[in-house]
Amino acid sequence: MEAFAESVGLSRPTVSKYFQDAASVRPKVREKIEAGLKATGFRPNLFAVNLNRRRSKILGVIFPTSLDSFYMGLRRRIETEATESGYLPFVFSSDGKAELEAEALETLTSLNAAGVIMVPVGGDAAHRSKVKALARNIPVVFIDAPFDEEEAFVGTNNEQSMALITDYLTRLGDRPCYFDMPWVNSNAQGRRESYIATMRRRGLEPVVIPVQHSTTWDFERYAFDEANRILREGGFPTSIVLCGNDRVAFGVLAAINQAGKKVGITPDCDLRVAGHDNQPLSEYIWPPLTTVQQNTAEMGRLAINLLLSRIDNSRTFDEPRARGEHILVNADLVLRSSA
Repeated sequence: MEAFAESVGLSRPTVSKYFQDAASVRPKVREKIEAGLKATGFRPNLFAVNLNRRRSKILGVIFPTSLDSFYMGLRRRIETEATESGYLPFVFSSDGKAELEAEALETLTSLNAAGVIMVPVGGDAAHRSKVKALARNIPVVFIDAPFDEEEAFVGTNNEQSMALITDYLTRLGDRPCYFDMPWVNSNAQGRRESYIATMRRRGLEPVVIPVQHSTTWDFERYAFDEANRILREGGFPTSIVLCGNDRVAFGVLAAINQAGKKVGITPDCDLRVAGHDNQPLSEYIWPPLTTVQQNTAEMGRLAINLLLSRIDNSRTFDEPRARGEHILVNADLVLRSSA
């Protein structure tokens, strides 16, 4: 950078100031620097620049899997907002494992990250204490699943979303039974509890299908195997199946279709199936899946802006949907031909 500054006839601090915030230098100086960049092709080593700062411009993002399209949607919005605000997002996958989550946190600490957005995977008391200690030292915002009642969190309002689709399904002539998702985080418990509460509020007895408890992230395979077992043992207890998420519904639909049964809303159909999340494939499987739409773009926007407001006190963040430290985003019902 010193050599570049000398080549354009400016001081190194002035050039450095430009790279931190181009709008902070005078227009004529900015034009001079940008002309020099075009002529020389010079680009600073932003990684080294960040490590030399008292507070870096690195943001950590930790997801439990890089394959789920729900997290891909969150990542896209978070990265866009972070980059536009002058930050470098570093994305890690914990593969649903506490030990990999711990490694990611240690790496971000060594990089002097300015803040972290993460989907927690749980872990034992020692791991949770480590995460809690991190949250005391640098700003952390949890997304999709809360860490506890105290830490900042942005996620779907499961109470509202599951009540919305459960209430709809109860109007179709039979009780909806509930097919649980693997208990990989607190969303599993929250969605099942909301289903049960909505059924009782409607004066109906909840029907939770007894499935094998699991913490796998291979939702489709888990649901396919469990649905096949249910079909072999006499079938589903009711004609309407509400699944904990869309990926579980994909596995259930595959098992039902391979068993020669028909899913849909026409009189000749054997079963109706619904999900939660509105995954991108939900519109294109057969039959297209009735579900609820999680607003991933809004969740990502809220999470990154909440984090940036905690990093930079000059940024304001006023969100009327917040309940204390938690921001819950409502979902929308999406009706298709599966239910």
